[in-house]
Amino acid sequence: MDTWLAWTIVICGWLLPLLDVAASRRSGSWAPPPGGRCPFGPRVGWLVVVLLGGPLGWLLYRKRRPA
Repeated sequence: MDTWLAWTIVICGWLLPLLDVAASRRSGSWAPPPGGRCPFGPRVGWLVVVLLGGPLGWLLYRKRRPA
């Protein structure tokens, strides 16, 4: 039972939010904006936030991006 619960938390708390950010059009482009000094696009930035923040990072993403 403990192993099942741990895998459920990992899948629902990190993998599904990462897939949501990676597949959503609201995440922005993979490429950086023209003239920007950062080599990463907005989608990569959101993936890092969700990867490090887990469910909290995903909630930040959902609140910040327009519908």
